[in-house]
Amino acid sequence: MPGPSPTVALPDDDLRALAGPFPSGVRTVVWDWREPGPVPTEVTLLVSEHSPRPPAPEVLAALPRLRLVQLPSSGVDPWLPVVPAGVVLCNGRGIHGAATAEAAVAGVLAVLRRHGEAHDARRARRWEPLVVEQLGGRRVTVVGAGDVGGRIATILRAFGAEVAVVGRTPRAGVTTQADLPTLLPATDVLVLAVPLTDATRGLVDAAVLAALPAGAVVANVARGPVVDTDALVAEVARGRLRAYLDVTDPEPLPTDHPLWHLPGVVLTPHTGGGETAWRRRFAELVREQVRRAAAGLPPVNAVPTVPA
Repeated sequence: MPGPSPTVALPDDDLRALAGPFPSGVRTVVWDWREPGPVPTEVTLLVSEHSPRPPAPEVLAALPRLRLVQLPSSGVDPWLPVVPAGVVLCNGRGIHGAATAEAAVAGVLAVLRRHGEAHDARRARRWEPLVVEQLGGRRVTVVGAGDVGGRIATILRAFGAEVAVVGRTPRAGVTTQADLPTLLPATDVLVLAVPLTDATRGLVDAAVLAALPAGAVVANVARGPVVDTDALVAEVARGRLRAYLDVTDPEPLPTDHPLWHLPGVVLTPHTGGGETAWRRRFAELVREQVRRAAAGLPPVNAVPTVPA
């Protein structure tokens, strides 16, 4: 049975317009918790804009009727300590998957096709044909079996790559991290598409990188700290490995960081999922969450690890 009509806080009028119209009885307020001003204590469903860090715990604690927090991001770890018990935290699964998968494959192609060197030659007005590699036939290990990892695997297979997918739990077409030592020596491209958790922080360390064959490409569209940056820099500086990095640790990179100028590295400034239409997809997810809340239905994209 439907419960009381929800009161929804949205971060700006543009998102409110994109997400509406809402079911009859639903109230909306515009409130970005990052900005100073009155706190709408009647809010039951809080929609957050992208932010590098969550609010202080007392911000959410000041919303006594809060029942659900909706984020636009896939990763939610920084929010777990601040979301009050009994409040459902929902992520943005499905919003950024396709765009991030495109970014991963485009980055790998840029490394294999040596686009960085071709760009440098163009700027210097030098016509220098390069020996390049194709993606078809490459052995790729994708670490991450969620929305992003699954989409990456699909695109790679369309290119003719041989793909192994590594996830947290084994299932059809998905192996686990326990099999990485067997997969790594035969991996031409290692793609990282996992959330940042205690289990994945530093996952790709010096030992993992050393297990990859010479000439392998490391592609990170997950989070920077999934990779040991110093260990990766050491391997790339030796000319043994190459990399496509949409995320780094630290982020942003200091201006004197070696990753800026090492050959064999393609960098993009964390733009993987940020293509122009993402807010429209976010608005569609918000609309569905509000519809379900008004109808007394369980939300989608709920994160099960938030304490009840």
